[in-house]
Amino acid sequence: MPELSIIIVSWNVKKLLKECLLSISKHQGKLELEVIVVDNASTDKTVEMIKNEFAQIKLIPNSTNLGFAAANNQGILKSQGQFILVLNPDTKIIKDALQKMVSFMKKNPQVGIAGCKHLNPDWTLQPSVRRFPNPLALFFIFAKITKFIPNIPPVYNYLAKDFNYKITQPVDQVAGSFFMIRRQVIDEIGLFDENFFTWFEEVDLCQRAKSAGWQIWYNSDTEIIHHGGQSFNQLKTWRKQNLFFQSACYYFQKHGLKKD
Repeated sequence: MPELSIIIVSWNVKKLLKECLLSISKHQGKLELEVIVVDNASTDKTVEMIKNEFAQIKLIPNSTNLGFAAANNQGILKSQGQFILVLNPDTKIIKDALQKMVSFMKKNPQVGIAGCKHLNPDWTLQPSVRRFPNPLALFFIFAKITKFIPNIPPVYNYLAKDFNYKITQPVDQVAGSFFMIRRQVIDEIGLFDENFFTWFEEVDLCQRAKSAGWQIWYNSDTEIIHHGGQSFNQLKTWRKQNLFFQSACYYFQKHGLKKD
């Protein structure tokens, strides 16, 4: 049985996905793992690439785009690892990131979900930690007010712009691009909420895990490269805004308007 199951949901990012898979293989080390790719009806021959070049990978090809939450749930249900890593296809594993995170989880049994330091392709720091959202902050973001007042207090707090990425510490939420979950958490609180097509599904899981007594941690000692939003960037602006708004409304309907 593998220690780690890596779930990658892909949609029309064949080139980046290939680089991601190669980086996993290169930096796997002695870690026992399985990789499951769930393809959300890509039209760029992603499925063919997986079948031809990565026969050892478990592939779940969807005929329609089921969204991020539902597709990840498909992979999780097929997985066997003690730990589950939800990983974006536009990431690149470097050094011993996978082994470090698994070791971190084993040493800290109170941690239910953990994330790591994200770097841009030019190796500069990429923010990957936020506090739980509040309606006012999301209103300012959605209304584009942050373009004129970038550090308005509710948004500054929500985006955790004061966060020290040099220190390993507990947080509210970590980025869904590298999102390690202890299987026991899934067993206790359930899978991703499929009412979220995309956005806020990982925030919801962090909120539910924290409410159940689990801790969410950021690990500063582990680093990955993240290109950032490559699948979402293919959507038209109005479509992204609509999905963001719908997910935010559902999140607050579910968890209330007050910050945890």
